[in-house]
Amino acid sequence: MSCPLRIGFVPEHFSTPLHFAQTYFSLAATLIPFPSGTGHMITSLRANEIDVAIGLTEGWVAGLGKEGEKAGYKIVGTYVETPLCWAISTGKEKEWNDVEDLKEGKIGVSRIGRYVTGSTVADRERVLRNCSGSYVMGFVLADTKRWLKAPGDIPFDVVPLQTFAKLREAVNDGTADFFMWEHFTSKRYYDNGEIKRIGEIYTPWSSWKIVARDAEDERLPELFAKINHGVKYFEEHQEEAVEYISTHLDYSKEDAQEWLQTVKFAPDVKGVSHETIAKTIEILRKAGVIDGASIQTSDMIGFSRSN
Repeated sequence: MSCPLRIGFVPEHFSTPLHFAQTYFSLAATLIPFPSGTGHMITSLRANEIDVAIGLTEGWVAGLGKEGEKAGYKIVGTYVETPLCWAISTGKEKEWNDVEDLKEGKIGVSRIGRYVTGSTVADRERVLRNCSGSYVMGFVLADTKRWLKAPGDIPFDVVPLQTFAKLREAVNDGTADFFMWEHFTSKRYYDNGEIKRIGEIYTPWSSWKIVARDAEDERLPELFAKINHGVKYFEEHQEEAVEYISTHLDYSKEDAQEWLQTVKFAPDVKGVSHETIAKTIEILRKAGVIDGASIQTSDMIGFSRSN
């Protein structure tokens, strides 16, 4: 009998179908939460601490684009088909009220992922494998605002802070000027006055993907089937989903209900579209997050799908 999969996930509302898959459909897995996000899961995949992870598309592609085969994983599935809304937040006492005010400011991120001129090979590997979605989206924001002087030349000072809680603290104590995090995860802290929302940016790609250390792992077909069951249960039991999200995941019922109107999970999670990954590569290359014209989607994908 094979060992249960070790699955890394972010303990947010998006994890609800995964919870249902284990609760009602006997998903044989140890679910390991990573509140600090995709970058931390990349580190754990490389260290053989987890077998599979569900995280943000841009984080997975950035890691693969920088390290290729050394990244330690392949993209094997599509978890969410809708884009992610990243809210742009600052401190409650900040006078800023517009995204245009942020140019050349200090951006808080969970983990960084950038080559540093003159760094050693070991330093580059350590930095790049920790690339996070909150870091990547700083480049995407700068690109959309035409603030990039050259690919990779982000017009912010980058402050790595690991967790969402530390990011919120940082914009109020001056360690950082702003940060980006998923809208509904942030909304509770706008409502209670802890932080202030000054804008948003959507990913130009579907937001959540499944990766595996070994795309040929014999346990993956069952994993895909169980998550599919969890997604179907989620779609058919929305009231139960709201109850779980509001009692276990730090969201209000109102926010959970509103989020349900914005998200579409993949009915069949196996595989990823080459077009989606190509679009992500194009934008991340333009923003300077990855380089190298020879990067191919086929090098990143373990299982492909048509859309």
